[in-house]
Amino acid sequence: MSDLLDIPESADAAAAEPLPAAGGGGKFVSAQTSGQMPDDGESVQLGLYAEKSYLEYAMSVVKSRALPEIEDGQKPVQRRILYTMHELGLAASAKPVKSARIVGEVLGKFHPHGDQAAYDALVRIAQDFSLRYPLIDGHGNFGSRDGDGAAAMRYTEARLTPIAELLLGELDKGTTDFIPNYDGAFKEPELLPARLPMLLLNGASGIAVGMATEIPSHNLGEVADAAIALIKKPQLTVADLQQYIQGPDLPGGGQIISGARDILAAYESGRGSLKVRARWVKEDLARGQWQMVVTELPQGTSTQKVLEEIEELTNPKVKKGKKTLTQEQTQTKQLILSVLDRVRDESGKDCAVRLVLEPKSSRQNPDELMNLLLAHTSLETSLSLNLVTIGRDGRPGQKNLKQLLEEWIDFRFVTVTRRCEHRLGQVNDRIHILEGRQIVLLNIDEVIRIIRESDEPKPALMVAFRLSERQAEDILEIRLRQLARLEAIKIEQELSELREEKAGLEELLANPQAMQKQVVKEIEADRKKFADPRRTLIEEAEKASVEVAVVDEPVTIILSEKGWLRARQGHGLDLQNLSFKDGDALLAALECRTVDNLALFGSDGRVYTVAAAVIPGGRGDGVPVTTLVDLAAKTRITQMLTAAAQDWLVIANSAGYGFACQYENLLSRQKAGKSFITLEAGESLLKVRSFVPRETSLVACMSKAGKLHLFPYAEFKQLAGGGRGVITMALDDKDELSSITVCDGENLTLNYTGRGGKPMEMQLDANSMAPYIGKRARKGKPVNAGFKFPGF
Repeated sequence: MSDLLDIPESADAAAAEPLPAAGGGGKFVSAQTSGQMPDDGESVQLGLYAEKSYLEYAMSVVKSRALPEIEDGQKPVQRRILYTMHELGLAASAKPVKSARIVGEVLGKFHPHGDQAAYDALVRIAQDFSLRYPLIDGHGNFGSRDGDGAAAMRYTEARLTPIAELLLGELDKGTTDFIPNYDGAFKEPELLPARLPMLLLNGASGIAVGMATEIPSHNLGEVADAAIALIKKPQLTVADLQQYIQGPDLPGGGQIISGARDILAAYESGRGSLKVRARWVKEDLARGQWQMVVTELPQGTSTQKVLEEIEELTNPKVKKGKKTLTQEQTQTKQLILSVLDRVRDESGKDCAVRLVLEPKSSRQNPDELMNLLLAHTSLETSLSLNLVTIGRDGRPGQKNLKQLLEEWIDFRFVTVTRRCEHRLGQVNDRIHILEGRQIVLLNIDEVIRIIRESDEPKPALMVAFRLSERQAEDILEIRLRQLARLEAIKIEQELSELREEKAGLEELLANPQAMQKQVVKEIEADRKKFADPRRTLIEEAEKASVEVAVVDEPVTIILSEKGWLRARQGHGLDLQNLSFKDGDALLAALECRTVDNLALFGSDGRVYTVAAAVIPGGRGDGVPVTTLVDLAAKTRITQMLTAAAQDWLVIANSAGYGFACQYENLLSRQKAGKSFITLEAGESLLKVRSFVPRETSLVACMSKAGKLHLFPYAEFKQLAGGGRGVITMALDDKDELSSITVCDGENLTLNYTGRGGKPMEMQLDANSMAPYIGKRARKGKPVNAGFKFPGF
């Protein structure tokens, strides 16, 4: 992963030099001036050159740095490090050497980049908390899960682990192609002949240009079983494979609490997110005391990180732009301090993770303590799956679980076939040599005579005994000790063994079923040798959340024009007696229950969710709404609403656009709310109304000019994700939509202002509404020119 951040040291210098034109010797022509200059055959448009160069750079990052190959699961820098160590003879049984020597070999021969980038990649391959199956055995300080860096490369030593044999064991058996290194002085393997799907075993993480990969590690035994099953039954689906691969198996253990259905969805699509949490035990102490001890943490979480998060919760800092702690920070602080007395890290050599949590009182519920910490810290987090890799066709792309295994299996069959062909060639060559030696032993005196008397013994031997040039050359180089009678017996035995091996190899190459059995047999052998128990527990559980018990009682929420919120117990309050700050006044009052969630509509079209229970009561002026939600600058709350989750609402703006949605679509857990209603400059949100949809329902639109238009609700649009909606009513110039609602088609109440400003109502029945009914987006008709109709 660290190799992704490696930038050549000459990057700055290269950036300062002018870029040469394509083909060399040419000159750049800008897009603006290209049409004014004659085409001399050497010019290239700067835009085209930049596009070509960027694409080349992007593909270089994708294929040469960021993404692993599906065949061996390695990125180029990892492959080069492993191959270099193999060439240096640093097997698991060898004496480790300084990491600086390994890095020097890697840079000098195969990877001309920064030494720190190569060393960081080496360190990661050796960390047992980063990789499920480390490929390098590191001696010395190779960092910690708390984020501590490794010691300098001159202090640490390294060698390969036994499991690295799965990648390197067949390297010299004709299983892979070797390509020239960056300067053509050496050869390096294009791929490593992986005996198991290492991409799934150790996973991968990388960020390329326009794509990224995040593949978690898996258990070797489960992956091997799935591969064997897919070889025997290629028609298996991803759901069938999940019987073998339960889910990711992380280096640090932990518990995956997502259900089997969520895991399956991620494996089928190649993308998803799973919930992971820590594992802990309760330790009983003397005199009825107890403590909780965290022994396993989610991937990417450390004890140091959890300690810092708890410190931030119990000693919060004032947020930027705020003068005091928010109500949420204060409540969380009090909640944590009421249940947690002390926390300490006892991790060490004997126990990689041991985070001790001491409760405030031994009488409190242990589950409530852990639930609170899971909800507020990284003890519970998300595990991303993004199965992007470079496939067998050389193209980067997203795969599902079955495709990953299928392409590796195809690679494995090709690898074993090449190994058998390579070995068959060696066997045939050896048989050919031994057959020539047999002829020599049967005619030793004649052979000696020809060699002594002939000026050119090789062609003479070839003619005399019908030998090939290869056989004749071997006879001339043979030692006298190999002409003993005992040697003839050894030759006969070796020939017999080689001919038996040749028959077996030819059977494998000619019989697909025999080849399949051989591949399965090898996978089973590797499974038996390297498989270990699963570390990560997969057990479905609810996501941790903190629920504060709220007494269900009536309450009235009061919102002032300047954005102050307060609550008053009960309904039916006399709003005339409410007091406000100087220059402020009542904007809205909403009767609801303390258990309700309120939707606050901003003037910019965002909708914010506030629980009625968190709005302070008492006789004061309340709190600014900005303490409860992150209101955007120059934005104010224009109205508030509460309803049942499934209630339908009609939302529209003054420009005549509108749509329908359900109340639950408005709600959000984010303090910053959610962008839900599209408002252009100069447009405003109309009063949001609830309705019950029926077959006879009509959408009623009223303009400020006093025009009424109704159209069937079936022509209206429902947008669960919000947006701008559709045109409800065509408006004349300088006219605006003033009100909108949905009626049952039989009764409609119009509110208008009569003479002297007196508010009045007009009831319309089905017959009265008929003249105003038309198709959506049509102009309405005036109701009564003498009255002002503010709306419904």
